[in-house]
Parts: sequence; C-alpha cells; structure tokens
Amino acid sequence: MEKLKVLIVDDEPLGADVIAAHLNKFPHIDIAASLRNGIDALEFLKHHEVDAIFLDIQMPGMTGIDMKKQIQDKGIPVIFVTAYSDYAVEAFQLEALDYLVKPVSFDRFKITIERLQEFLTMKKNNEAEDVKLEGGHIFVKADSKYVKLGYDEILFVEAFADYVKIYISVNPDKRIITLQTMKNMEVTLPADKFVRVHRSYIVAISKVSALSGTEVQIESKSIPIGKNYKDAFLSAMNKKNFLK
Repeated sequence: MEKLKVLIVDDEPLGADVIAAHLNKFPHIDIAASLRNGIDALEFLKHHEVDAIFLDIQMPGMTGIDMKKQIQDKGIPVIFVTAYSDYAVEAFQLEALDYLVKPVSFDRFKITIERLQEFLTMKKNNEAEDVKLEGGHIFVKADSKYVKLGYDEILFVEAFADYVKIYISVNPDKRIITLQTMKNMEVTLPADKFVRVHRSYIVAISKVSALSGTEVQIESKSIPIGKNYKDAFLSAMNKKNFLK
C-alpha cells in the first residue's frame, strides 16, 4: 500500500502528540510535519504535498476554519480535531472529511482513517463527475462511466466531503459514489420524491418506513433529522399522506 503523508496543525503540543500517537499505529501513514499554527501550515503547503490535514480550530493568528477556507481549492481532505463541538456545522459546510472532538479515542480515530482511505481511493479513481437528469431516472458518472439509476431505486444520498454516496441498498456494497455536491443533488432530484433531512442526507420519501422527531428509518438504516430541515421534511411527508 502506498504511504500517505499527513500534516498535523495544532497549537497544543499534547493534542498534537495524541494525534501523532494514533497515526503512528498505521504503518502506511507518515507524518510530514506537526505545526503549531495555520500561518506556518500554509507556508509549508507551498513547498510540500500532503494527502490529508488534521487541523485544530482554535489557534492563535488564524483559526482552522480560516485556514480551511484558504486551501479550499486545493482539494486536500481536512479532518478537524478540536475541543469544541460548536463549529461542526461550519466545518461540514466547508466539506470537511470528518470532525473529531477531543479527547479522541483510538476506536473513533480508526473510523476516520478508514473514511480517509475510502475517500482517497475514490479521488484517485474518479474524474469530475456529472449528474444528468432524464425522465424517471438520473445518469450518474462513476468509475469513468455513466450509471443509470431509477428514482425508485434510490434509498438515500449521503454527503462524503466533496463526493456523495447514493445508496440503492443499506448494504455498503450497493452504493454509487460520485464527485458531486449535496446542493446539486438536492436541486437535481425531484422535490416530490426526495427531501433533505440533514446537512449530510437526502432521503427518498417513499422509502421511509418509520420516523420520530429526531430520525428517519429506511430499511435498517437510522438517519438523523437536522433541526434546520425538520419543518420542510414533515411538510413533504404530510403532502404524501404519511401524517394523519
């Protein structure tokens, strides 16, 4: 397996050491550098390439959010590692790959590394993808070819940094991954059949088998309902006579 080079940016030595200790348990990952602020990190990136960045948020001189904005066009996956949960929404709006809240357990960190590996594999194998709308289906470009998906096949769509996963079964092998934004998927899929329930999820209304005030059930998958999407979701369900 080709080694991955990652950058740690954290002004707290202890926090950086914990991330480094976790990373050192993965033999296929090299730490390119561990820096204490965003300004030094931006300078480092002018002369070095990295596969991912583990980035703190509250740092002197420049926040991690501001740094992410400055490197947005570089396409480097960023994993925020912070003591604060308050910035999660803004982080995911900036297409962060993951958001870890300190203290970070190794089990949770391992999930992030698996997510990173999947993302980098997709990025390597996929060109810029398109979604083409036709009749009762869409054509989604994935793995250098267009795949036809009928609306009735789609269960839900999940955000994955600057990609999306389109699930046609809760089986993880039964999903299409394409370079696409959630916003574009939201406006492309017909509003009478699909509704966004969370910043990271769009669901097929007809596939909803159960719901509560906080989540939607599709087959065996529980999907959270974001508070900013709840009213629109319930309205869409009501129009389909789901609510009596």
